Amino acid sequence: MTAYMPVLGFWTPGPVEIIVILVVALLIFGRRLPEIARNIGRSLTEFKRGVNEAKETRDEIEKDVRKVGDDIKKEVKDAAGLDEINKD
Repeated sequence: MTAYMPVLGFWTPGPVEIIVILVVALLIFGRRLPEIARNIGRSLTEFKRGVNEAKETRDEIEKDVRKVGDDIKKEVKDAAGLDEINKD
């Protein structure tokens, strides 16, 4: 029996074990399964919305940082008089 068991000792459920686990879950949670599934769906939707908001915020911050960087470069060139040299 130990010859074919994984080295780390983890058990991987087969199709029969998965069916047994699902039947036990159905017996335990029976009536509440639709509610649980609905809550999981809502949670995933909120999570995705939060991830998208974070991406949008990151993009806005990157845009603002680039704008500030460009403004600083322009001010430095103006202060150093480099625009006047390049125009000549």
